[in-house]
Amino acid sequence: MEEENRQLQAESLQGASLQEESLQPQINTEQVHTKEKKRGILRALLFGILIGLVISQIVILVMIRVVGLTGIGRLAVLNGEITKKKGTVLTKDVQNKVKLIESSIAQNYLYDVTDEQLADGIYEGLLEATGDRYADYYTKEDMQKLQETTSGVFYGIGAYVGLDQATGYPKLTGIMEGTPAEKAGLKAEDIIVEVDGKDVRGYELSDAVALIKGEEGTKVLLTIYREGQTEYMKIEVTRARVESPTVTYEKKEDGIAYIRIMQFEAVTSMQFAEKLQQARDEGMKGLILDLRSNPGGTLDSVVKIARMILPEGMIVYTEDKYGKRNEFKCNGENAFDLPLVVLINENSASAAEILSGAIKDYKLGTLVGKTTYGKGIVQKVFYMTDDTALKLTISHYYTPNGNDIHEVGIEPDVDVDLDVEKYLDEDVDTQYDEALKQLKKKMQ
Repeated sequence: MEEENRQLQAESLQGASLQEESLQPQINTEQVHTKEKKRGILRALLFGILIGLVISQIVILVMIRVVGLTGIGRLAVLNGEITKKKGTVLTKDVQNKVKLIESSIAQNYLYDVTDEQLADGIYEGLLEATGDRYADYYTKEDMQKLQETTSGVFYGIGAYVGLDQATGYPKLTGIMEGTPAEKAGLKAEDIIVEVDGKDVRGYELSDAVALIKGEEGTKVLLTIYREGQTEYMKIEVTRARVESPTVTYEKKEDGIAYIRIMQFEAVTSMQFAEKLQQARDEGMKGLILDLRSNPGGTLDSVVKIARMILPEGMIVYTEDKYGKRNEFKCNGENAFDLPLVVLINENSASAAEILSGAIKDYKLGTLVGKTTYGKGIVQKVFYMTDDTALKLTISHYYTPNGNDIHEVGIEPDVDVDLDVEKYLDEDVDTQYDEALKQLKKKMQ
């Protein structure tokens, strides 16, 4: 997945346009850069953001403190509720077998492995045994990354980082506006040769990014190769709090506004509100809302956005294994009153399907593109006192009309493919063009 998807958010590492590029300037032509830029965008449309099918599994991120974690003892929830399952899998026979396996590893395994690694393996194995493809065990380090990802806030320099295949060095694939990276003069396509004097050729992308990231106010010295320069550049950047841009806006012709939501993080609802208001202030007469390859995110975020545009009524509801229903409603005070077209594709998932499904049920807008991914189940993250956590699928969710879209998806009102060749060669987005056509009909 890390090689296929476009954007890994770490430092806010989001990207990887893995174009073949050499440190030899003569190899890099403007034509290659332009086409590769298009390919990078195309990867976003086709495959989604790198954290895509990781984030898409986290529709609800609820921290529930769990106590009683001692060795591999049983977990008890703080409020006293204990699983209804009688007994435990950790019978004497199971414990003895685990000890036997552990002893065999210690005596015979060629390489070193720590007790912590073995313990993590046990926890991961328990979750894997459920057959829940979205279940996961998070170590302390995993939890830190998860919390950063869902908050949309990072501490670093504010650049998208990918890996340059030809050289093995990290490469800046984009610079966020108003960030330390931009202020320091870094540019897209800069290749990072050293971080604080450490040669980073051959580093795993996540390891290189970990060197670049750091606490707010601290400095990092980057040694940069830039095409056209005869010598390496030394650029010092002061790290800062960086908010990930999850919503973009463009003013189009004839009063048409285009807003794209890349994913639903904690910062997304505020960003959407700002862009929607900007569009109104600039005379918006119709809106194209692009949810293509939006992998989802937190339920709280998508519900807040839904309340900015939906009429009064149900947004979404969930049901767990016991039939317990949880409803999320809208008062309709901000119901969108202009022509609306929503772009979706096969990688629009989870929270993106909640929003597009509600828009379709209320006939608030026209859906254009391809049938969505079809993820209609909800995960919850249970946070434990040792700063680890586990994630489990805990319920189904349903659109306002009661549709279960899991493994089915949401069909567009107007089915249209993205012509990949036209997009790459002619910069023509056939799905967007159809959305524009449909919107102009509504605006007549």
